[in-house]
Amino acid sequence: MAPFEGPVTKLVDLNQKSLFMSVCAIAFNPLFWNIVARQEYNNKILTKLFGGRSQAACYGLALTIFSLGLVRDFLYERALRHQPSYPLLELDEVKYLAYGLLAVGNVLVLSSTWRLGITGTFLGDYFGILMDDIVTGFPFNITDAPMYNGSTCSFLGTALLYGKPAGILLTAWVFFVYQIALKYENPFTAEIYAKRERERAAAKAGSKKSQ
Repeated sequence: MAPFEGPVTKLVDLNQKSLFMSVCAIAFNPLFWNIVARQEYNNKILTKLFGGRSQAACYGLALTIFSLGLVRDFLYERALRHQPSYPLLELDEVKYLAYGLLAVGNVLVLSSTWRLGITGTFLGDYFGILMDDIVTGFPFNITDAPMYNGSTCSFLGTALLYGKPAGILLTAWVFFVYQIALKYENPFTAEIYAKRERERAAAKAGSKKSQ
């Protein structure tokens, strides 16, 4: 068991600019991709930018989102390094839990990316690149948002690994931001696929009438 070196007088240092930079980066990323993806769906701004090639445009957005994620993770780690540690979070048992959360988080993120592919993962449906069927296998059979939940687990695991209460606070912010994003994304995506089914049904009805 790790020794306690004295009373903890401050769990989170709110005077660190790196903390607020991390807060902003966490909030910015889903806001960015939701705004851009909806503009693409409604106005085809990225497809036009890529000369009418929707798949290339989707890959371009995927690269941008991935790069923004790297920046966000860098800012998160830097914020943790500037924050005070807490003795209870430096126990070996907490470290084991941290590694477990990181493992679960990575499995959820990587397996969902494998299932969906690049376009399925990075908002391809907003570009008109729809999947044939709903994915129901692992990890979607245990959570309907494996990317977001996996990312949240990784944030929490990193916070515990560093022994930083501020990281737990930032993880709560991550969870909140993702829940807000899901409230916008899930109904919109569901409507995209519902529209396709309506169009298919109308096409079938039209073909029957013409026979």
